[in-house]
Amino acid sequence: MAKVTGLWVALGVLVSSLVVLVAPPGPPGGTPASAAERVASAAESQRPNIVVVMADDMRVDDLRFAPRLRRLVARRGVTFQNAFSPNPLCCPARASFLTGVHAHRHRVWSHERPWGYQAFDDSRTIATSLRRAGYRTGFVGKYLNGYGRQRSQVSGGPSYRYVPRGWSDWRASLENPGVKGIHGGTYYYFNTPYNVNGRVDNRYRGRYQTTVLGDFSVGMARRFGRQRNPFFMYVNYVAPHHGAPREPDDPGSVADRRGRRDYYSTPARPRWVRGKFDRVVTRAAGLPRGGGPSERDVSDKPRFRTRLEPTRQERRALREVSRQRAESVFVMDQQIGRLVRTLKRTGEWSNTVFVFTSDNGYFQGEHRTRQGKVLGHEPSLRVPLLMTGPGFRGGRPHGRLRDDPATLLDLSATILDLANAKPPYRPDGSSRLTTLRRGDQGWSVPVLHESGWGGGARVNGFTDVRTSIGVRTARYALLRYRRGGELYDLSVDAVQNQSVWKDEDYRPVKRELLAVWRRLKDCVADECQQPLPDSLATDPAQTRSLTRSYWRQVDRVYGW
Repeated sequence: MAKVTGLWVALGVLVSSLVVLVAPPGPPGGTPASAAERVASAAESQRPNIVVVMADDMRVDDLRFAPRLRRLVARRGVTFQNAFSPNPLCCPARASFLTGVHAHRHRVWSHERPWGYQAFDDSRTIATSLRRAGYRTGFVGKYLNGYGRQRSQVSGGPSYRYVPRGWSDWRASLENPGVKGIHGGTYYYFNTPYNVNGRVDNRYRGRYQTTVLGDFSVGMARRFGRQRNPFFMYVNYVAPHHGAPREPDDPGSVADRRGRRDYYSTPARPRWVRGKFDRVVTRAAGLPRGGGPSERDVSDKPRFRTRLEPTRQERRALREVSRQRAESVFVMDQQIGRLVRTLKRTGEWSNTVFVFTSDNGYFQGEHRTRQGKVLGHEPSLRVPLLMTGPGFRGGRPHGRLRDDPATLLDLSATILDLANAKPPYRPDGSSRLTTLRRGDQGWSVPVLHESGWGGGARVNGFTDVRTSIGVRTARYALLRYRRGGELYDLSVDAVQNQSVWKDEDYRPVKRELLAVWRRLKDCVADECQQPLPDSLATDPAQTRSLTRSYWRQVDRVYGW
């Protein structure tokens, strides 16, 4: 397991005691700096630059195909082995990171109408908070689904020229608004238009989007490095999300055993990387090693989850999806390496907190689910989350591990804590700096996750558009739907093949978890941090033991 654990590890992370620099002197030949100016300058120098790189739909095991990330970040920093998306879907997850609150507060439930970017109030975000705290702020890549095509809730006007508040340098890809002269779109890998500080830049037909975003991030790092204030960069790659154009080796539409056809979506890649991992990826990432069934018995799953086992042709299609995703991750990894090298050459790396994560995970065959996310099961819910920074570089040969849970909400709170910045809203997450600096504290607060986009229904406590609300502890995963639910004891069933929702032996645990669920499902701010009952909480040693057991089980079934 030692070779594979670092790849399967869900990572969550954040940084350390910060490097205190000496206050720079006053301007040469001018009036000496005042005492207040020297104090302010010293305070600025103590705060780190912060760079967050976010992938789209990247699974934890996709890190196998990102050698630079593993070498530069994971092995030289901190890895949280239990990191989660608060809502495993692009648009709500990104809105939660930007605002620090759950979807039931920011109300961006999906990328589908009437939601998407048009439902997002981005007048207050992590960017406005950091800007007020004295940071220069830069955005690169994908924003929320619908940006460019939908109207801004804040301005009321078209968004393709709109720059949200708080960003000093804005370079966001656009979904095509249908305006004359604009071609391509965010999900066109070789034809992507951008809003560059309010001006449409559509010069990139034929250039691979991941490389263009790498150029943007490197240029931004150089510009920020020439200035005095600390900076925050939020770099968003579309990879490994599927996108145009269609390529000859794409699997396309494939029928299941009943004739129902699924379209197997893949990311476009440059020619030089095609086939790179064909000898390594011999099956889909979410199908068991040895060619066994995806899941032998799905009678424990809700009816809407039940599908027939994938056919041989479907398995080949899923294998091709995994290969192309791996190739797109590898290209992204190269661009991340370029950014790290630039930060080192400009002298900023020593005072930069560098984070890598994803908005959500992705099914690749688990539980007979061919592709997708949204559902609150482990492949969809878990995300890679890595960090390195001042005081956290070096350490053991394979970096430092943390077992405390971390979500994108906690990541947002930790960044603001590092910057000594006031959050845009009362946060639902909590900073993980104590865990980073002092070690694991134990799993004493449940992880809440939610998803949904249907019409409202007052069933089982669901009073809005949510279709699924879940609670995660170190040992248990509870999922509740408008009708019915699932419960898993991860200490013996980490791959979630057998729900114990109706098992009499688990009735007391289920009763306790449902009480936590009711208390948490509509939480606001501090309510989201209410501690678990003693019977469900775990201390650091117990959490570590459960986490090691979890990844051993996953590796035994799915490991490469």
